[in-house]
Amino acid sequence: MIIVADSGSTKADWLIFDDGKVQGPFATMGFNPLFHDSDRVFAELSEHNELKSFQQKEGEIHFFGAGCSSASMNAVIESGLKRFFQNTTVHVHHDLLASALATCGNEPGIACILGTGSNSCWFDGKNVHERNYGLGYVLGDEGSGSYFGKKLLTLFLYGRMPGELSKDFESRYGLNKDLIIDHVYKQAHANVWLASFTRFLTSHAEHEWIRELVRKGLDDFAELFICDYQLYREVPVHFVGSLSFLFREQLNEVAAIRGFQIGKVIKQPIEELMDYFIHTENS
Repeated sequence: MIIVADSGSTKADWLIFDDGKVQGPFATMGFNPLFHDSDRVFAELSEHNELKSFQQKEGEIHFFGAGCSSASMNAVIESGLKRFFQNTTVHVHHDLLASALATCGNEPGIACILGTGSNSCWFDGKNVHERNYGLGYVLGDEGSGSYFGKKLLTLFLYGRMPGELSKDFESRYGLNKDLIIDHVYKQAHANVWLASFTRFLTSHAEHEWIRELVRKGLDDFAELFICDYQLYREVPVHFVGSLSFLFREQLNEVAAIRGFQIGKVIKQPIEELMDYFIHTENS
């Protein structure tokens, strides 16, 4: 049995290869060791009846997750997974490796993540080479869902949002300064809450103010996360995540201005990851 999981901070997708066939995808909440401990991982999996049917089987798990960027962070997720899938060998990887394997295959390229958070890496065809990105929603995550959520809320509170958009935003969410401050500074999982406001962007996707806000955010991402690589104009730049999928038009505009070539754009890499591990096992 092979279990592959791809987890952001919001949602995790699971596929299981057993008895010669792929089952799923299944969905759980996302597990990020910056915000969740091993008890939370175990408790969430224990509520999932479809995953329970594989709980006692022997096999391997390949878990790719946001925040899984060090041995200590990975151990948090590994402990929770091992408690649930007691007869498996657990491998916890950074989500950057998932994006690289799903998009680059065995070829060099730049792999980017644009979801609740954002990140990128250089992939030489075998190994991931990271920069000092992945700073999280407070210090970084340019071009991500949480980044755009912060922008919308800030501009709304400052009175810099166009009147018709501000009226719809206030009517839709019923927010004021006190509620926003409470959510951002006092409530858990503020990054996920911030990213939820991308729905407002998509519902007004044709509004010129929204289009420019998105384009500028993606350009900020490109300047920091793509153009910093020496060979960024010579290899394909791939994207994984909901934001890159939703705002492909603006992404194309940024690529044309910055001079890089967009490769694959994948909303969810889980199927490509499972194909990779099935092929690896059979080769």
